[in-house]
Amino acid sequence: MNKRIRTQCFAFLSLICMAAFSGQSHAGSKDFGEYQVHWSVLPSTFLAPEVARENNLNRSKSIGIVNISIMKETEDGRLEPVSGQVEGKALNDVQQAKFLGFRRIQEGDAVYFIAEYQYSDAEMMTFQITARPTGGKQDLPIRFTHTLFND
Repeated sequence: MNKRIRTQCFAFLSLICMAAFSGQSHAGSKDFGEYQVHWSVLPSTFLAPEVARENNLNRSKSIGIVNISIMKETEDGRLEPVSGQVEGKALNDVQQAKFLGFRRIQEGDAVYFIAEYQYSDAEMMTFQITARPTGGKQDLPIRFTHTLFND
């Protein structure tokens, strides 16, 4: 991978990690034994314009970003990212579903899945997501809620 692309991906991943510590974003994980699924949700306006453009993401007060990663525990207890598939939907408080179109992004060993979704100010969304690790024997379902506010 060339240096420019690696720098862009690192900048994007760093931004997602930083956003996880802000009040607007949400992050969590769920343990499935051999695998873990990690997630974060943030407003797309947290992305710098150049980072959004380089990663083909829209910046808007009404667009949120969902980031999912699948991790596998190694024999020595470390976690390493694995590829796979991720699908899911976001439901608003009246159960209207918005299907999430995840796309896989890989930067070196890091693998994560990103989807954009539309939201209204202060709209609580329930995310129902299924991760399928490559080589795994089971689906890894997660469910969480989060509310984003227009900034």
